[in-house]
Amino acid sequence: MVHHSGSIQSFKQQKGMHTSISEILKEKSLKPSRRSLPCLAQSQTHPINLNHFLSVPLTPEPKAEVQGLSQSISNSCSLLPPQSADDGKDQYVEESEVTPCETRAEETFPLQKPVTRVRSEARPNSIQRKNPARSSGLFFREGRKRIDYILVYKKSSPQVEKRCTFEKNLRAEGLMLEKEPSLTNNDIMFVKVHAPWDTLCKYAEQMNIRMPFRKKCYFTDWKSKTLGSRFHLRCRQIKSWLPRNPMKLDKEALPDLEETDCYTAPFSRARMHHFTINNRGTFFSNSTRSRIVHHVLQRTKYEEGKSKMGINRLLGNNTYEAAFPPHEGGYKSRHPIKTHGAQNHRHLLYERWARWGIWYKYQPLDLIRRYFGEKIGLYFAWLGWYTGMLIPAALVGVFVFLYGLFTMDSSQVSKEICEANTTIMCPMCEDTCEPWKLSDSCVYAKVTHLFDNGGTVFFAIFMAIWATVFLEFWKRRRAELTYDWDLIDWEEEEEELRPQFEAKYSRVERVNPISGKPEPFQPFSDKLSRLMVSVSGIFFMISLVLTAVFAVVVFRLIAMEKFASLNWYFVKKNWQFATSGTGVCINFMIIMSLNVVYEKVAYLLTNLEHPRTDSEWENSFSLKMFLFQFVNLNSSTFYIAFFLGRFAGRPGKYNKLFNRWRLEECHPSGCLIDLCLQMGVIMFFKQIWNNFMELGYPLLQNWWSRRKMKKRGGGGPNVENKAQLPQWDKDWNLQPMNAHGLVDEYLEMVLQFGFTTIFVAAFPLAPLLALLNNIIEIRLDAYKFVTQWRRPMPARATDIGIWHGILEGIGVLAVITNAFVIAITSDYIPRFVYAFKYGPCRDKGYHHDDECLQGYMNSSLSVFDIKEMKNDSQFRYCRYRDYRAPPWSSGPYEFTLQFWHVLAARLAFIIVFEHLVYGIKSFIAYLIPDMPKDLCDRMRREKYLMQEMMYEAELEHLQKERKKNGRRYHHEWP
Repeated sequence: MVHHSGSIQSFKQQKGMHTSISEILKEKSLKPSRRSLPCLAQSQTHPINLNHFLSVPLTPEPKAEVQGLSQSISNSCSLLPPQSADDGKDQYVEESEVTPCETRAEETFPLQKPVTRVRSEARPNSIQRKNPARSSGLFFREGRKRIDYILVYKKSSPQVEKRCTFEKNLRAEGLMLEKEPSLTNNDIMFVKVHAPWDTLCKYAEQMNIRMPFRKKCYFTDWKSKTLGSRFHLRCRQIKSWLPRNPMKLDKEALPDLEETDCYTAPFSRARMHHFTINNRGTFFSNSTRSRIVHHVLQRTKYEEGKSKMGINRLLGNNTYEAAFPPHEGGYKSRHPIKTHGAQNHRHLLYERWARWGIWYKYQPLDLIRRYFGEKIGLYFAWLGWYTGMLIPAALVGVFVFLYGLFTMDSSQVSKEICEANTTIMCPMCEDTCEPWKLSDSCVYAKVTHLFDNGGTVFFAIFMAIWATVFLEFWKRRRAELTYDWDLIDWEEEEEELRPQFEAKYSRVERVNPISGKPEPFQPFSDKLSRLMVSVSGIFFMISLVLTAVFAVVVFRLIAMEKFASLNWYFVKKNWQFATSGTGVCINFMIIMSLNVVYEKVAYLLTNLEHPRTDSEWENSFSLKMFLFQFVNLNSSTFYIAFFLGRFAGRPGKYNKLFNRWRLEECHPSGCLIDLCLQMGVIMFFKQIWNNFMELGYPLLQNWWSRRKMKKRGGGGPNVENKAQLPQWDKDWNLQPMNAHGLVDEYLEMVLQFGFTTIFVAAFPLAPLLALLNNIIEIRLDAYKFVTQWRRPMPARATDIGIWHGILEGIGVLAVITNAFVIAITSDYIPRFVYAFKYGPCRDKGYHHDDECLQGYMNSSLSVFDIKEMKNDSQFRYCRYRDYRAPPWSSGPYEFTLQFWHVLAARLAFIIVFEHLVYGIKSFIAYLIPDMPKDLCDRMRREKYLMQEMMYEAELEHLQKERKKNGRRYHHEWP
């Protein structure tokens, strides 16, 4: 990367800069702020092909253009903009502009070969190279005007008049259009859209797009001198001796991630001389050009009327089939990227982001943002941050699991169960079942100890704090990204109304308080009534979920009785595993089936509300989908955690469902293993299913499209090789991005976050499974975005929207649920009470589990007289899990004092745990500011320097004007 520290003084001498800013920069040098687009000096670090692709001349005189370009490199950011091909746009007349809009005759348009070679004469030894961008169909037929957007329509569509009017108005707005028939389908016509320089400047100013500021190419970290002590120098030397982090990306392989030293400012045509315009063809990036064209498409009328505008409405009434920005060529190359460089940004993203071989590398977020926009870039930044934060959680969870594994055989509770050969347990059913030995469940008790041990409480507290730290540090990371991506001062534009909203409430109008224009208005009474209907629908679907859970509970009761009385010894011996396993599998199938229904219901309820804008629609739909799927996914888990075995009754007086099936009860070692099995199976299979639907389904769809295209023989001219297709045809055959945008992506991760935190006390391996899944998820999503989907419109955003509030709500709920899981579901509190109050250590103090828990299993089992069940059994007494008096006592089968001690300890633990964890969470949130102090200082200093430089640049401009006119020139500050 070329720095400009050596040329600052000469630059100031040539331009006669103001002394105040010179003294400031002489005293303090600041760190480069990675802001927005790079200076031209950065483009020299591109790979060979990509550099050639970005610096291709756009004027009819390539020699002069390239010479000017090389001169601009030597003079850094101080040259005036050269001429561009767009300046001669008046000399170029579109074929579609001089002919009337036709529908049937358009398929006879001749296909001309685009320009495939460009001569570069900037250097004597330059070699003519084939330009991959032009040969792949990224330009108009004449080979110079870049395609910024693609519109697709069917020739057989009856909406001819609307389309012609819309295209005519697009030309009036300054856009240039060119039509091209499809090579794969005779009924498809493509409209290529190009935005000339003047149009880009006009709308860039209207949209307040921040561009590189020409006058600021200096270093901006004033701390580099104040902190440049010997200690820091020694630290840097030691760091340079250490091996390089293998997870970091090579800057040589990813030149677009080089740090830039250009500030940015909102673009203004009146101050165009302030900006770094070295090449008009590359000044606006491809994503910025597409965003500007999309802005024009959204605000162009197709009929007379207030609401008759926008490409979204034309897509809704089938005037156009699709509208999308084109990909920047292919994502694969016959030559290795290390030797020949990247052909385009898409190829670079595939090689350095979407390939499986670099799964351990950090993500190139700047390149993702530049290609797909800030909204998608923030999603991958959040996903990467969440995945990185899962590493410590997964390590602690594995340590807790290994602790349980190593102490499994030495656990006092497990040993007492495995050695209880003479302890007879009461039969599982009254008629056909027989008493069984407690030692038969030895394996079940050992597996329970893996997840219900001394580390459970520690891990629950750790995960509650981890959730807070994750969210607080994400706020800081988001602040840094919004600064680096120039989103600090960006305010979301006033969104246009949804067509459905306008059509429904076109008769009722009010004045918009922001724009001051009349617009359709939804009365409060209508909005409230629709909201009540929507809420009623939500409660109805939640009741449907509870009905499904009840059906699963009934199945478990029937299966428990059948497995306990089965003649198959293996199943009869392990009836607990058989009951839980079959119940979980059936529950998983019901969950996945209901998810399909919930999506359709959420879509209908959201449309019933008639949200005003697309963002309101997306937020409402996201909230409904989260509520539906969260309840659907966790309702059975809540049943197992808090209701299983709580209302089973006792032998001789069991509580029965429909007076037929007795309610399920917990194993003598606890109910936590059932909860663990439920979470593990659902989490594992759901992640596999989601990954298949994310990648396998688009692959199958694209394969089916190619198969149909081969059967048709191409529809028109026979295309033998897919590589011969132009880029617009290739993109048309890809799958469009989900209609709901990133809702499905965020929803999957947020539900996983809930599974990772809410019941993590019962399943310490949940963070590990989430980590492994997310490593795959990042590359799956990357591969899908780069190769399987059309390029989405590069949208802007400053945060992850409603999902941040949902994540904070899950973090609060996780504290409550983990407190109840430890106190009620696990046996931690009963063991704790026994060790201190009833065990052999009650008078000696608490020492060790093996010493203080001796006799715990016998203390937690009550005695029942089998004769009361009228069962012809050879045993007189049997044991069952409860704290009740024996049948020979004065109050048979009444709760003992130990039961009330355990109950009081459980309630006290819940209160203490919640207040302690909430206090720690609040204290941590208070200690961690949402924005780093260094970033705040840098932003304030940058704002100050920007004002100084704008003032000095204006003085410099006035001095030039005076010298040019030869007289005094008074110019008012613009």
